[in-house]
Amino acid sequence: MSQLIETSLGTAPTLLLREFSHRIGNEFASAVGAISLAAARSRNIEVKSTLAAVEDLLHNYACVHRCLRMPEHDLWIDATRYLRELCRAVSRSKLDGRDIKLVLAEHQVGMDAARCWRLGLIVSELITNSTRHAFAGRAGSIRVELTASATSYKCVVTDNGRGTRPVRPGHGLGVINALATGLEGSLSQKFGPHGSTSLLIFPIEMGSASPRRPRGVARVAR
Repeated sequence: MSQLIETSLGTAPTLLLREFSHRIGNEFASAVGAISLAAARSRNIEVKSTLAAVEDLLHNYACVHRCLRMPEHDLWIDATRYLRELCRAVSRSKLDGRDIKLVLAEHQVGMDAARCWRLGLIVSELITNSTRHAFAGRAGSIRVELTASATSYKCVVTDNGRGTRPVRPGHGLGVINALATGLEGSLSQKFGPHGSTSLLIFPIEMGSASPRRPRGVARVAR
């Protein structure tokens, strides 16, 4: 897996990205610690309550960051469990206050860590796009589903929002397409009066630089 990442990004950028991500994680931990200490020192109940809410929100953002960190080990992981943790963190940090429900339709699927990381980045960005463009302050739901066939993975992200295409495709869509290309996959999107659908398909087996699935292993138990 490390060879796959280094091939696509280069060794130096990979090390810098890992170091940068590690530093961000440390900053989150420092901020949470400082807020927790301030809450403990305060004698005002209202201040304590407010600081506790801020601490909880920062903790949830830190969980999102942890889920989206570049993996360091060459492992075959439980992709369903990974998406469950990511969706839970995204929901708690970004959606709960907006009355938007995030649902993961679970099917046990295994995947190598490098591609699961890329998939997580794509799913996170698609959820963000739905949150920004589909609901306009209204309640709604977003659904994520990952399945696997004998030859390919399929990930579908749908919402029940207004279903209109963004007037100007943003930087996020460019990032999504670049990540999909890195997975040797393709992304298609549909927008309609009852919501939008984003479909990502990419192969089980990639080029020779990617790790192969262990023989006899189709999924990883939790």
